[in-house]
Formats: sequence, C-alpha cells, structure tokens
Amino acid sequence: MGATLSGLEYGTNGSGMGPGLGDIPESCVACVFLYLTPPEICNLARLNRAFRGAASSDSVWERKLPPNYQDLLDLLPPERYQNLSKKDIFALLSHPVPFDHGNKEVWLDKVTGRVCMAISARGMAITGIEDRRYWNWVSTEESRFHIVAYLQQIWWFEVDGVVKFPFPADIYTLSFRLHLGRFSKRLGRRVCTFEHTHGWDIKPVRLDFSTSDGQVASSQCCLDDTEHGNHKRGCWIDYKVGEFIVSDSEPATEVRFSMKQIDCTHSKGGLCVDSVFIIPTDLKKQKRRGVLK
Repeated sequence: MGATLSGLEYGTNGSGMGPGLGDIPESCVACVFLYLTPPEICNLARLNRAFRGAASSDSVWERKLPPNYQDLLDLLPPERYQNLSKKDIFALLSHPVPFDHGNKEVWLDKVTGRVCMAISARGMAITGIEDRRYWNWVSTEESRFHIVAYLQQIWWFEVDGVVKFPFPADIYTLSFRLHLGRFSKRLGRRVCTFEHTHGWDIKPVRLDFSTSDGQVASSQCCLDDTEHGNHKRGCWIDYKVGEFIVSDSEPATEVRFSMKQIDCTHSKGGLCVDSVFIIPTDLKKQKRRGVLK
C-alpha cells in the first residue's frame, strides 16, 4: 500500500512523468475528505501539498463540527478562538471546555465530532457533603476533575444534579461513574481498602433523570454483590440511567438527575462518587467495545 501510494505520488513509473496523487486538484481531495474522520484526514495530509491544503480547508472542517459549535466557543474567552481556522477550532473543542466554575466539562469526540459532557461531584447537591463525619473530598488522578466525593457512612444517601445545555440533535446516554472502596497509591502501586464499604448489597440504589421536554428514565441496581465474589469492588463502573433524545439544540435541554438510597433501616458507606457522563449512545457503546479511544 505504501509503495503504491508512493508510486502514485511521483508518477506511474516513479520517474514523475505520469499522473500521480499530486495531480489531483485540491478541491477534489477536499470533497473526499468530507467522508473521512478527522484522524484519517490528518494522516492523509502528509502525502503532498494538495492533500495538505485540503486538510486545512474550512469547508472540510465545518462539516466535522456540530451545527451549534459556537455555543461551545461561547464558554471560552473570545481571545482563545478569534481568528482561528475551522480545523484549529475543532482541535480546540476536542479538549475539555470547562464551565460552571470548572464543575462541568464539554468536548467534541476526536473521531466523530459529537458532543460529550461530564459533570463533577462538586457540581452536584450531595446530602450531608458538608459534614466530614459522612463525606470527604479526595484528590486523585483517576478523575478527569482530579477530585471525588468519598462517603464513609450515612443512612440517607442522595445525590442530585441539573444541567442546562444546547445539546445538538442526537441520542444520549446518562450514567454515573462510581467506585466501591477507597483507593490510594503506596510505593507506586494502586491499593484499595474496604473498611467503610457496607450496605450496598442490602437494597438497590435508584437512579433517575428527567428532561425539560418530558422524557424520563429510571433504573435500580445493587452497587455491591457480596454473594458472587465482590467483583464490583475496587474498580470504576459506569451505571447507566437511561437514554434521551434531542431533536434540536434550541431550546436548550435541561436534564435533572439523581441517585438515591434513602431507606434509613441500614447505613451504607465506602463509596466514591466521581461524575455523571452524558455521551452519545452509540459512541458510548463503541468506546465500551474498544472501537474508539
């Protein structure tokens, strides 16, 4: 394949006398790039000048951006994006864009250009979070926000949150990212302790969300499974709440979500709450299979 492309670039016989990739008009290359992913475009840009020029075309990268990408740019200071090409805007938005005092982040998937969001535990209302007998904030590199809420013990467990954002038209999955047990590093190795972990196998936790246009979803699950080897302990797990559909970015969609276990007949503890993710549904499935990174 590499030899074939090399021959095409310099001519059919390698002498530069015949037609090659360098003879393809830049406008034609740009038309082909409309059907490729951003990583594929960037790889092909190395071939020659025409491919490089097409790979920088605003008309190509405009198609890779969501229709309302300006809403994402509005979260940034104007000097960050003024005078940038569409390619550079895509690169800028493919990195996390923080908002709401840094408690929420939105970004474009680097392969599909679709909008993803994460909401930190600091951006949620957690019952008892101000009382250190129950909750503590733990700094960690294992969270994209570098901090998680750790529950030692409580009877009334409730976490609520809300976000209002002009999501582009798509189908989204909302999930909570949780971890049973407290983790740390000792001598460079990850170590988990479960001294506070209890009560999550007695009754299920209820996960809910509702949207401003009337969509609702609910699920229940036991966060611990002591009967089958504690396989849920010591690792991050995404607990899916459900899916919602956005048909247009205007008006902005408001999503209210919650996680509760308010049966006060028993206490529960030893849980890390990291974040809530709102990700396009099929994109999340591909990531789970390892198709996208």
